[in-house]
Amino acid sequence: MEERDEIEEGSERVVSRSGSDLRWVDGSEVETEIVPNSDSGGREEGGYLRRRLVKKPKRADSFDVEAMEIAGTDAHRFKDSSIWGTLALAFQTLGVVYGDMGTSPLYVFTDVFGRVNIDSDVDILGALSLVMYTIAIIPLAKYVFVVLKANDNGEGGTFALYSLICRYAKVNMLPNQQPADEHISSFRLKLPTPELKRALRIKETLEKRSASKTLLLLFVLMGTSMIIGDGILTPAISVMSAVSGLQGEVPGFGTNAVVVVSILILIVLFGIQQFGTSKVGFMFSPILALWFLSLGSIGLYNVLKHDITVLRAFNPIYIYLFFKKHDEEAWYALGGCVLCITGAEVMFADLGHFSVRAIQIAFSFVVFPCLLFAYMGQAAYLMRFPHSAPRIFYDSVPDSLFWPVIVIATLAALIASQAMISATFSCVKQSMALGCFPRLKIVHTSRRMMGQIYIPVINWFLMVMCIVVVAIFQSTTEIANAYGIAEVGVMIVTTSLVTLVMLLIWQTNLFVALLFPLVFGSVELIYMSAVLSKFYQGGWLPLVFASFFLCVMYIWNYGSMLKYRSEVREKISMDFMTELGSTLGTVRVPGIGMLYSELVQGIPSILGQFLLNLPAIHSVIVVVCIKYVPVPVVPQEERFLFRRLCPKDYHMFRCIARYGYTDIRKEDHHSFEQLLVESLEMFLRREAQDIALENNWNESDSDSVSVGYPEGDGIEDLKFPLMRDSRLQEVGSSTSASEENGISAALPSSMMSSDEDPSLEYELSALREATDSGFTYLLAHSDVRAKKNSFFLKKLVINYFYGFLRRNCRAGAANYTVPHMNIIEVGMTYMV
Repeated sequence: MEERDEIEEGSERVVSRSGSDLRWVDGSEVETEIVPNSDSGGREEGGYLRRRLVKKPKRADSFDVEAMEIAGTDAHRFKDSSIWGTLALAFQTLGVVYGDMGTSPLYVFTDVFGRVNIDSDVDILGALSLVMYTIAIIPLAKYVFVVLKANDNGEGGTFALYSLICRYAKVNMLPNQQPADEHISSFRLKLPTPELKRALRIKETLEKRSASKTLLLLFVLMGTSMIIGDGILTPAISVMSAVSGLQGEVPGFGTNAVVVVSILILIVLFGIQQFGTSKVGFMFSPILALWFLSLGSIGLYNVLKHDITVLRAFNPIYIYLFFKKHDEEAWYALGGCVLCITGAEVMFADLGHFSVRAIQIAFSFVVFPCLLFAYMGQAAYLMRFPHSAPRIFYDSVPDSLFWPVIVIATLAALIASQAMISATFSCVKQSMALGCFPRLKIVHTSRRMMGQIYIPVINWFLMVMCIVVVAIFQSTTEIANAYGIAEVGVMIVTTSLVTLVMLLIWQTNLFVALLFPLVFGSVELIYMSAVLSKFYQGGWLPLVFASFFLCVMYIWNYGSMLKYRSEVREKISMDFMTELGSTLGTVRVPGIGMLYSELVQGIPSILGQFLLNLPAIHSVIVVVCIKYVPVPVVPQEERFLFRRLCPKDYHMFRCIARYGYTDIRKEDHHSFEQLLVESLEMFLRREAQDIALENNWNESDSDSVSVGYPEGDGIEDLKFPLMRDSRLQEVGSSTSASEENGISAALPSSMMSSDEDPSLEYELSALREATDSGFTYLLAHSDVRAKKNSFFLKKLVINYFYGFLRRNCRAGAANYTVPHMNIIEVGMTYMV
């Protein structure tokens, strides 16, 4: 089928057809157009139109000079690369990245020897060897030396890997991708040249099979759900492990007391989240540095005092002897051993706040040796006092240091919990940005650090779940069973996605790419089988949490996808707009109407609802689309795109605001309105220059004719980014100078000044008049319903589950952050 577009350019009616072999193009390619017969005097007589081939000049598109290629667009992500700057970042990582892993010595050996009895030195040395090599293989070898390199412009985590894959292959479920997105400076991928056929085959498979896209999305959402589950389990096990140290030291301080004190601490911990961590954040790193120093020094003290022969555990033969002796019990003990690497995923997830080198230095020279000394010290103490396993950490602390250590341990547990809670907030926010989580209220707790956010609904949900977990289990053993499943589940997802990145983007040797999941994936699957063996002893808990959040996220993504496709089907055609005329079938009154829609192309059907329900419509209409692209950050000067929707006398434009999945959308509507008007003027002037340049070229070519611009859903010409960075003025002035020197000869004199161009001056004056009359925000209060002929499960999911989520999430004015006094809303029902 050929698509028909009709536009008006002055008094001449131009009809163009574009199909599979004929399309709107730029450069030297050939384009066809249908124009009225010259003998008809501009009118269509007898239904005859004649086709002419037009060779268009290469028009200067805004994407060829995307935001003028501003230098230093990533200044906000600049990190000091000097030695001292890297060391300072490495010190800061102690308080943010390694809190969870640093508190693991509180409960690892307690859990391991709760499953295996200590009968000989082989039991202790075997468990110690398991712990040491687990830390060396997973956090050190896998994350520090491989996974950290799979970052997305400095951002890490599950969504960073997914965004890399989305940029290479079109696997995003929401069909709102545009070629313009590939021109964002942070969008480009560094690929080997030439690309391997293997990578192209995998890419083709992912793009063509919808089942592959769905499975990939479900896999990513499962990893995200596990991370949110960690946000529940980390505070519970960390706080309980720290408080349990009071048992045996304080008379009458039993299990019930541990539970009550832990719950009180959790209530305080979640209660202060609304105030942010910026005021006390500077204390995190010194406290954790003191904690790691305590772990290392006390561990070294115990090794030298009690039994230095624990160094034999460096020989992996003791792992074999451990399994040979205990058989099935040793297998169960792996569920406790895996707790020594809890928080390893945080190294990758929090990469955006630091640098790869800083995290590598902190782990290799501080965290890793201190943890080894801590576990060796506990093993040395157990060699002499094997019955101390239930309280091994606090029993191994010298009496004179007990109370200082328990204070530091409690603070370290709170910091580890705080870091995981903040990571959960960021994870939910990224899920919302990619359309995989219902829109919730986000509070920015710091004016200087935009990454510090607080989500009230998630915070109170985590608090309630933490209290329920502590109150029900009343022991770190069963919580540890649940904790292990959540941690290993996230690691398996990361291993799989990094392998896909190796095959698609890095295009490494096939043997090396497969060796990565073969080595690390095998170890993680072994640990997963061990923790799943304790399914009925608490292991079911993270699976319940993950299943719940997975259902919520997938239902939201599925409903949003169907809603978007419905909007695409029901968008207003250009033929209908042409029939309405420039008045849109109603009265145009001065003012600017900001029509918010998720469509990136075409005219949304909600405009028709406003035309039917309002007695008049604004003289200038701007369709605003808030769009998230699979990059971590979109520079401000590349964020906005602008284009004309209809012929000039319609005064209708589109503004696409692009954000990355870590961007914080916190804009004042007054500044946005001012930016909009300035950018409109800039766009109109650039458009006039482009038209004049093309007309001047056509006049010099006797074989060419003047053409109109395609509107509607064709190729989007004359796009221009909205820019407000002060640096743009400098670049703009230099660009203007170069244009004046380079192409002024090609421009007619009428374009040298807007005063000499009546159509431009008229449109600018109309824009100023509309601006003086004010802005109105046109929003849709939409409802989504399944069609009557849909199958039962789809009706259940869309009408009830997705409908419930939409009714209870932020929408309209609250979601778009627009002033309530200037809003007009109409109802709209989408049948999907």
